[in-house]
Amino acid sequence: MNRTTLSLIAGVTALAAVTGFAAVNGPDAAGAGPVKAAAQLPVERTTLVCPAPSSSDIADTSYTSFTPVTKGADSAGKAQLQAATEESGTATGSTPGAGKGKGKGKTDGAKKKAPKPVLDPKAPGTPASGDTSGADAPALIGTAEGRFAPGWTMQATTQVAAGTGRGLLGVDCTAPDTEFWFPGASTAADRSDYVHLTNPDDSAAVVDIELYGKDGAVKSTVGEGITVAPHSSEPILLSTLADTPQQDLTVHVIVRSGRVGAAVQALDDKLGGDWLAASTDPAGSLVLPGIPKDATSVRLIAFTPADSDADLKVRLASPSGLITPAGHETVHIKGGMTTAVDLGDVTRGEAGSLVLTPSSQSVPVVAAVRVVRGRSGSQETAFIPATAPVETRATSTGNSAKGATLSLTAPTATAEVRVTASAGSGGGTAVSKTYTIKAGTTQDIAPPVPSGLKGTYALTVERLSGGPVYGSRTLTATKEGVPGFTVQNLPDDRGTVAVPQADQDLSILQR
Repeated sequence: MNRTTLSLIAGVTALAAVTGFAAVNGPDAAGAGPVKAAAQLPVERTTLVCPAPSSSDIADTSYTSFTPVTKGADSAGKAQLQAATEESGTATGSTPGAGKGKGKGKTDGAKKKAPKPVLDPKAPGTPASGDTSGADAPALIGTAEGRFAPGWTMQATTQVAAGTGRGLLGVDCTAPDTEFWFPGASTAADRSDYVHLTNPDDSAAVVDIELYGKDGAVKSTVGEGITVAPHSSEPILLSTLADTPQQDLTVHVIVRSGRVGAAVQALDDKLGGDWLAASTDPAGSLVLPGIPKDATSVRLIAFTPADSDADLKVRLASPSGLITPAGHETVHIKGGMTTAVDLGDVTRGEAGSLVLTPSSQSVPVVAAVRVVRGRSGSQETAFIPATAPVETRATSTGNSAKGATLSLTAPTATAEVRVTASAGSGGGTAVSKTYTIKAGTTQDIAPPVPSGLKGTYALTVERLSGGPVYGSRTLTATKEGVPGFTVQNLPDDRGTVAVPQADQDLSILQR
């Protein structure tokens, strides 16, 4: 018997053994029953990245971290942070806030020693907080596993008393991705806008940055093929990517290889500054929740990546229902071009959310509003991009006993939500309260505060029933007489993932 015959016999014997095992352990021969719905199970690992908070020597930054208690999560796990301090040597990066086109530039490429973590999460259900000050705070890369992973949320809140971008700046640490849209950026003379790219992975990421103004794409090759080294962060000054100033821009970040976290830091010489988070993916209808009731100026910036134009109805979800702003009933957006519309004091002293819907054909759009509060000499700016709804649960961190407002809107149907204030980072007992948000309205809520609160706390919003709910949280604070505010959206935390039912399939042996 030759070697080929022996191999064939061995193969047939092995196949028979596999078939016999499957026959004993497989599903009934009569056929499968009804298909079972995928189970929703807690995620087991979450990665978040936080951009470097400020280059100002007088900046004070507070970090907060929180994981809601999730049924079915692992009993073990940990959450940890590391500084993204590796230099990549990209020529387009410069230090934000140090002057337009100037700054400290790049170092000789040597890695900096990672500082001690600014916070150390101990257990789900209790926030962790930490502080830092000055211009040397690095970008952070965080990883949560096991019981810390489902719904893990982090935020950096920075106060700057003077200089370009002074005021209160807040940014949610975000999950890395491969594409981002930022309507609302600018390269105007009074703005210093930086897009921060943070790479959490072990291999380099290659990124393209595209700019779109009122006349379409801004021609530039400088934003092509930007390399972000592993475990590093790059601030890119947007004015270095355009030959002429543009008042209103849409920034499109596309990752060719790898993945990054991205956020735009928008700093104004006179109007303060804040972080501009990415808009939700292009869609025909959008909701921009939580415009403060005392806003003195609201500017809508919108863009469609489609070749065709978009016509949108503009409505404001007020406390009493949907209304159409006089003189701003619709907005026309040309394909591939950024459109900006000044809506003035559209809220007129009441809480409000913008609801954009197609007036005819549905065309995908991204959008954000720039909100200004205060009067001349003491004005401050924040941005509210279009966001995704709270499908199950969303969380905001860094709340104190005073200065936090929760805005919830139900644009299409009445919804019931539960708002839970966690224990404080230094002590306190969690409390919950249920609210009904009527169809077409926005409700500003003074959120519940934990009893015996010490430190800061987290707010978790759970949709219990009814239509889709969109939300945001506004923080206000005054530092050395300078009033500030910042707004963060509340998209779903994606703390669970659908895991389909799997069965053994004998037919695979016949393919």
